[in-house]
Amino acid sequence: MSVNIVERLSRGKGETKVFYTLEWGRGGGQRSATGIFTYHDPKTQLQKNHNKEALAILEAKRSQLILDQQTIAAGYIPSHKYKANFLDYFAEFAENNKQPNNRHVEGAYNHFKVFLDKKFLAPIEVTENLCQRFRKYLLDNFNGGTPANYFSRFKRMMKAATKEGYFKINPAEDVAAKGNKNFQRKAHLEVEEYLALLRTPCLNATLREAFILCCYTGLRWCDVKQLKWVHFRGEELVFLINQEKTTVEQRVFLHAIAKEILLARRSRTEKIDGKTLVFKLPSQDMALRTLDDWCTAAGITKHITWHSARLSFSILLQDANVDGATIALLLGQTSTQYVNKTYKRFRPKDQSSVIAKLPSPVNN
Repeated sequence: MSVNIVERLSRGKGETKVFYTLEWGRGGGQRSATGIFTYHDPKTQLQKNHNKEALAILEAKRSQLILDQQTIAAGYIPSHKYKANFLDYFAEFAENNKQPNNRHVEGAYNHFKVFLDKKFLAPIEVTENLCQRFRKYLLDNFNGGTPANYFSRFKRMMKAATKEGYFKINPAEDVAAKGNKNFQRKAHLEVEEYLALLRTPCLNATLREAFILCCYTGLRWCDVKQLKWVHFRGEELVFLINQEKTTVEQRVFLHAIAKEILLARRSRTEKIDGKTLVFKLPSQDMALRTLDDWCTAAGITKHITWHSARLSFSILLQDANVDGATIALLLGQTSTQYVNKTYKRFRPKDQSSVIAKLPSPVNN
């Protein structure tokens, strides 16, 4: 492997400097800024000494990069297995370690790509600092245990890559997975708010019907967006759907209001085949804006998102004393873990009425 030193003159007024970059290919991610500079026209002995030391450090960095790349590509990993783009290794790891009811490995990979914001990552660029920055990105963008779940899968991938010879020392080993203590509970709808939405028109009638369907079925945004008429069986209006998040086949039995929406939509649909969508919905961002305007028109001051429909479905069933196992089944989940942990009521609807149940002289 050859590593070239590329020079770049500084622009603008003032003293001209030369900045150096190490380059080992023409592809994306195959160059690295060194942060080293020399004076283009040194005028003092101090500047001349600086140039001499800077060039020595530059040559040392170049030699170390060559040694590291040779160690990775030849010393530990067979050339036919070595992936010059570390994102390809991560993608393969995510594909080979999928779990039926857990998307944390895939999520870690997808969010690492968003965080990185480039298509090529050389193994030599994966440092402890990069791992720390990725953890901070997760903490800044996700609540609760999600950052820890994603980063722990990232660490698992890094441990595997280290064992396979990509790194002499695991860059993520000393970077602990952390959850976000600033957990924000998602808002849900109460019975009267369900009814308010049913009475209130929306600028996008299709979006209104899709959201109400989710309120009465517990479907997610990703599920209702890809819902097709082929998912229904006969006239029973019982459909079979593969949920995108859990990839579990689920039978969703319909409430009367959900049946009414679907029957009305089917009667208005001219041509139905195996690919016909039930709802033609806008982007998620536009859907959330329209949902916010609709809730405001209905007099709902909470911050309602599409997730609120699924959460409300679970909470109102629990209020009606439906057992957790049944609710988990209706939500398409294989255990009651998330019903008891996430999809539940965290505070009473009327706190004053609960407090009033405490003993008092009047009651006794």
